[in-house]
Amino acid sequence: MEQSTVWWLAAGALVVAELITGTFYLLMVAVGLVAGALAAHLGLAAPLQIVAAAVVGAGLVVGLHQMKRRRPGDPSPRADRSVNLDVGETVLVEAWNADGTSSVKYRGATWTAIHRPGITPSVGMHRVAELVGNRLLVDPV
Repeated sequence: MEQSTVWWLAAGALVVAELITGTFYLLMVAVGLVAGALAAHLGLAAPLQIVAAAVVGAGLVVGLHQMKRRRPGDPSPRADRSVNLDVGETVLVEAWNADGTSSVKYRGATWTAIHRPGITPSVGMHRVAELVGNRLLVDPV
């Protein structure tokens, strides 16, 4: 069996493993194995094929890791509208208690609303930013 065939079979196995597990890093390593296969097609010696596969695969993994670190994190599920349909709805705050809470009517029940730390509480319409336990974290509209 040709050396390039072994590289292609290994790359295919990693692609299948990536599809099963959903680990995107395996796809980057598979691309590195494709680089090893291409090096074999070019007639390079086995050590150079391994170096090509390692450099390309490791470079892509490191690049993907750096790209994910720079991207801002996903919103908390408590503040994600697709998870919690209360996020983005409005409530009327009529008064704030001394402890920084307020009782608001929402969805036919009385809820406890809280404001963000450092924000001066005000009365009026507020938008639900997230749910903290069974409390509504609200921001002024």
